[in-house]
Amino acid sequence: MDTPSVSDLLMRPPASPATRILFMARHVPEEPAYLCRSFPGDGGYPAYYHRVWQVLTGLGYPVRTANHPLALLGMAGGTDLVFSLYNRMPVAHPEIVIPSLCTFLGLPCVGAPPNIRALAEDKWLTKLTARALGIPVAAGAVYAVLDDLAVPPSFPGPYFVKCRFGAASEGISADSIQDDWSGGARVASSLLERGRPVLVETFAPGVDLTVPVLGGTQPIVLGVVRPRSDQPGSIITEHLKRDDPLGYELLDAAPGEAAMQDDVAALWAATGPMDYFRMDYRVDPNSGQRVFLEFNLCCHIGRSGAICLAASRWGLEQAEVLGHVIEFSLRRQRAVCREEMQ
Repeated sequence: MDTPSVSDLLMRPPASPATRILFMARHVPEEPAYLCRSFPGDGGYPAYYHRVWQVLTGLGYPVRTANHPLALLGMAGGTDLVFSLYNRMPVAHPEIVIPSLCTFLGLPCVGAPPNIRALAEDKWLTKLTARALGIPVAAGAVYAVLDDLAVPPSFPGPYFVKCRFGAASEGISADSIQDDWSGGARVASSLLERGRPVLVETFAPGVDLTVPVLGGTQPIVLGVVRPRSDQPGSIITEHLKRDDPLGYELLDAAPGEAAMQDDVAALWAATGPMDYFRMDYRVDPNSGQRVFLEFNLCCHIGRSGAICLAASRWGLEQAEVLGHVIEFSLRRQRAVCREEMQ
């Protein structure tokens, strides 16, 4: 039997879709003109949100927009599906806010249920879950208060110090790599003083790779993508993630790709279904050894991002990716509603 292509597995919107979408993000284009907004210091995000709005409306969906989470409370009545790219706001755990509000209001929301969102938001709990599933992770330790830094991790350096929570590689810089604990404690102290709980890991040599996945009857693995880096250790810093000056590279034959597909299946079995996500790794090109870092449920789904780049390998464009995500999300949550009514 021939294996179906990725294109054959995708769901597509009807010719005249009736699903009323509320698209939420910071700096989202707003009525009546829906112009691309300008916001200094926020990379390409406003243009990204404007492009997503263009694609959704081009597919025929009736789309309204909102740039503040509480707007959801007043707009729920005319909404069938919430598509939130609101992963950064001045509150703790921002990726969980809108999905939780949607659950309270009984509104379908693209992505995954709030409990799975919370798991993905917490890189430490993600690490523990992955380890329990047999997915390889680096040794790690968490720090929540400054006094705890007097006790070094139980594993030797070099260390990689980052925020336990957060998106867009927030807080990561070339300084995040430290050979010894005196340096590691200094970097961790700086984050804790800013109110950011810290995750310290054994630094994994190699490069960052990411595996974009779409939801389906089974997860649809699009391929393996390498974010380009010019930083020490080939790490992806906050600057690289937010401003994306170097872009991504699609890999035809990534080291350890088959094993990463097994990881996707294991994570999906434990936490799925999800509408779209990425699994991020550090991989040593010489040995093929992989170390899982995190999975991302509010990842960049623009034309220049890893998901659409991987989809282009199959001849797919952003519109086809977004159309599938919307239609699969509706089907996933209709099934949940039927179960709750029984």
